[in-house]
Amino acid sequence: MFWVFFGGVCGTALRYWFEQLWPASGTSWPWGTFAANLCGAFVLGAVLETLTLLGPDGGWRRHVRLFLGTGFCGAFTTYSALALEISNLSRNGFLVTGVVYALVSVLAGMVAAIGGIATAAKVLARYSGGAE
Repeated sequence: MFWVFFGGVCGTALRYWFEQLWPASGTSWPWGTFAANLCGAFVLGAVLETLTLLGPDGGWRRHVRLFLGTGFCGAFTTYSALALEISNLSRNGFLVTGVVYALVSVLAGMVAAIGGIATAAKVLARYSGGAE
């Protein structure tokens, strides 16, 4: 529980910072949430791939997964803000922007997660002496 809580505190603080850098207006692309969700998807993909390749989910690997995966990435990324921003864009007359934002967020999030997985696999292969 400690690892999830501590990771959540860190993830929430970083998401707050992103939202301060790029605040959502309800009338334009919500860059803060978009950036947080994409970065979080990449980090989550990289962390989970790294931990999977390093061994079973136990000991320090489990603590890292709980801290970074569940706590940090869970608090840093935000489906609720994504849904609210889509709703606000639509209600404020920006229906096309809201729909495009929803689709691009999901697709780009998948690409970011796959990118994180691929990056982690390549880095670990390089450091473990595997082929590139």
